[in-house]
Amino acid sequence: MSESKGVLQGFKEFLMRGNVIELAVAVVVGAAFTNIVNAVVKGVINPIIGALGSQNLDNYKACLTVCHTDKKTGAFTDGIYILWGSVLSSALTFLITAAVVYFLMILPINKWKERQAARRPVDTPMDPTEIELLTEIRDALVAQRTGSPSVPSPTSGIIGTQKTQQ
Repeated sequence: MSESKGVLQGFKEFLMRGNVIELAVAVVVGAAFTNIVNAVVKGVINPIIGALGSQNLDNYKACLTVCHTDKKTGAFTDGIYILWGSVLSSALTFLITAAVVYFLMILPINKWKERQAARRPVDTPMDPTEIELLTEIRDALVAQRTGSPSVPSPTSGIIGTQKTQQ
């Protein structure tokens, strides 16, 4: 019983992680975006290509062997057809999707991030903490007492620099 409770608890923790929820949101937005891209292809791209030939790219095909189609239905009865029009349509849909995502989403976000980074103040070195200062003072006092040059600690630098300037 405790193992099944542990498994269910682990599953609940997995579902509540931020990246799983973000992934689910991305899939939903992507599915909605697919409808937009398909509408652009059917409403804009296919008519432009239709000016050159058939508006439906699925009509473009090549036959490898002797091919026959039913004149009434347009269905293939025999032969080997290569439907390169549907491949072209899918490739155009992909290119349009990639272009829209890049130019309408990625590029503006990158520009916005660059502007935000330019607005941020330049990182100045932080002042040492009290612990670091006290450690340096201790090291300097020990070095004075023993008469040997102090061994710089990883945080030293401020007092040693001030002492050499005097």
